[in-house]
Amino acid sequence: MSSLPDRVATTTLAALTVVLAVDALTVDTAAASPVQPAPLVNCGAIGATTPCFEKVWSDDNQVKMTFVDLNPAPSTASVRNFYVLAPQTHTPQGTVPFLHDHVIGDVSPQNHGDDGGTNLVRYHGYFVLCSAQGISSGGCVPAMTSIPGLGTIPFAKAVNGHELTSADPIESPENSGLLTIIDTGGEFIATIAPQ
Repeated sequence: MSSLPDRVATTTLAALTVVLAVDALTVDTAAASPVQPAPLVNCGAIGATTPCFEKVWSDDNQVKMTFVDLNPAPSTASVRNFYVLAPQTHTPQGTVPFLHDHVIGDVSPQNHGDDGGTNLVRYHGYFVLCSAQGISSGGCVPAMTSIPGLGTIPFAKAVNGHELTSADPIESPENSGLLTIIDTGGEFIATIAPQ
C-alpha cells in the first residue's frame, strides 16, 4: 500500500486533471460565444470552472478568495501557505470532494498580492491533520473525513481547545507535535476580495 503523501499527490493530480479538462472545454465553448461577463460561481457548484470563489479563513475572519489559475506554470515567485482542514462551523467553506475549510495567513493589502498591483498570489496547498500524539493526548480534535482514493483521514478541527481560523495556531511550534501537515503538491493562483 502506498504512503499517505503518495496517495495525496496522486489524488491531487487526478483532481487537477479533471478540472483542467473541464476548463479546456469551457474555453473552447467560450471562444465561439459572444462575450458576456459570467457571474462568479462557487467552486463547489456543478460544472464550476475558474475563475470561481470559496470563502477562506484569515486572522479569524472569513474572506472571499477567487481562484484564478489551478495549474500555473512553474515559477520562482514567492508562495504562501494554503491549509485545508475540517470545517470550523456548521457551514463548510468547501464541499468538493469532501467537506472542508481553508486557512491562509494575513491578507492585509501590504502583505498580499504581487508587485504588479493585481493582488494575484501563488499558494501551495497543505492538509492539516491531527497527529497520533494529538489524538491520543486530546490536544487535537479530529473530524474523521472519508476521501475517495485516500480513505478516512483525521482532519484537524481544533487544537489545544482553539478553532483553527487563522494560520498562527497551525504554524505555532507549541502545536507542532499535535498536528501533521501533509504537502498536497498542489499550487494555484488566487486573489482576495477587498474587505
